[in-house]
Amino acid sequence: MVDIDHFKRFNDEFGHDAGDVVLKNVGELLRHMLRQGDVACRYGGEEFLLVLLGTSAQEAFIACERIRAATLKLEVAHRGQPLGKITMSFGIATFPAAGDTPAAIITAADQALYAAKAGGRDRIEIFEAKQASSVETAISA
Repeated sequence: MVDIDHFKRFNDEFGHDAGDVVLKNVGELLRHMLRQGDVACRYGGEEFLLVLLGTSAQEAFIACERIRAATLKLEVAHRGQPLGKITMSFGIATFPAAGDTPAAIITAADQALYAAKAGGRDRIEIFEAKQASSVETAISA
C-alpha cells in the first residue's frame, strides 16, 4: 500500500488540477519502476496498491525503497509552477505472513502504511502482527 504524503497540500495550495498532475506523475513513475507482471492501481484518493507477485517482504522493501528514492527526484510542475517535493509512505504485507486472503493482506498492508505515517512519513514499514494489536488499541481508545 502506498500513500502520497500530505497530498491535501497540493490541492489546497495549487488547486485540484495540480493534485491531478501529481497523481498522474506518480502513476507514471510506478508504471515505469515495476516489473512486467507487477500491478499498480489507484486504491482511492492518493493511495495506490502495488501487487508484487512472488516477492518476499525484503524484496518488496528494496523495490519500495527504489520507488521512494525516485519519487524524491520527481520535478512536477503545473502551469509552469513547481509543486515542490513529493514524498510517499509505504506499507508492506506478504502472503502468508500477513494473511491468507486478499482482504487480510490489504488490511495488513494498510496497518503497516499507518505505522509508516505515524513514524514520520516518507518511509517504509513491513507488517508485523504486533502492529495489528497496537492499531486496534488506538482505534478502540
